[in-house]
Amino acid sequence: MHGNGVVGGVADGEGRSRRGMLRAAVAGAGAVAVGGAGAGVAHADGRRRSAPTFVIVHGSSGNSYGYAPLLAELGLRGHRAVAVDLPGHGAGAYLPVSYQTQDLEALKSEPSPLSEVTLTDFVAHVTAVVRRAHRVGPVVLVGQSMGGATLNRVADEVPELISHLVYASAYCPTPKHSTLMSLMMTQEGLTSALFKIPPVRTVPGLGVNRVNWRSGDPALFAAAKEALAADWPDAEVRMQLNLMEPDESAALPTSDASARPERWGRIPRTYLRFTEDRAIPPALQDLMIREADELTPRNRFRVRSLAATHLGPRDPREFADELELVARLCR
Repeated sequence: MHGNGVVGGVADGEGRSRRGMLRAAVAGAGAVAVGGAGAGVAHADGRRRSAPTFVIVHGSSGNSYGYAPLLAELGLRGHRAVAVDLPGHGAGAYLPVSYQTQDLEALKSEPSPLSEVTLTDFVAHVTAVVRRAHRVGPVVLVGQSMGGATLNRVADEVPELISHLVYASAYCPTPKHSTLMSLMMTQEGLTSALFKIPPVRTVPGLGVNRVNWRSGDPALFAAAKEALAADWPDAEVRMQLNLMEPDESAALPTSDASARPERWGRIPRTYLRFTEDRAIPPALQDLMIREADELTPRNRFRVRSLAATHLGPRDPREFADELELVARLCR
């Protein structure tokens, strides 16, 4: 999701097509969330079937590790919560050797297994987690940034297993704008600061959108900070960038992730608006909320606004407070 140019698989080094820029922008957006989760589960009393389990889905370039503070806070409050690593991420991530050694020339062409990963793979993985979590009680499915596309599709698969959906400044495609790219092409989406993040100009056909988060280029750091966490101290931004992963499948931005009113549309849902978000600007968040509500006028978003940037509240207690309010709605 970024881009002051083309990120990912189809950059040819000459011009930067509008399509390529949008692929890049969508590919990196949302990466890690503050309050994310280091491959783990926060356990409360597993015998309390009435208490929900929070299943948290990260965005592009992200993983479960970024949610460790949120998992810890939820666990200390007595909640069950798990942050999912999507296929090709977290413990199963592939970090190109050229990325780790900062061989910038090789980074343009080194293959990545993420080129074979699809949104369908994400959905199958998260659906399996939801099925397991549902065995011990209600499930609240939470997605941040690009994780919203997975939420839509999982909700269509198993609406009967999900008590509530939470979109944390997340994409929510509908038939009007069925893909992430189509949302980014709207007037509201084109204001995203993600387009300022320079991508790796990969060779044609590589099949991944690639961002060199470990670059020493001050311009990349400045652009990433503006898009993801403009008001955070530089040291905290650098720590978050170190958690992020360089590759994402180039197929994801153009995959149909639109929600179906007869299945997804029957699940209660909350949208957490991040009012300081420059990656998915508030205007784009509002567009998605409006289009979703038009799709299911009898089951509209419950909307909450937080003064947070794209990575979410710096204090995980603020995120946990909102999830606790949702948990009460599930009782």
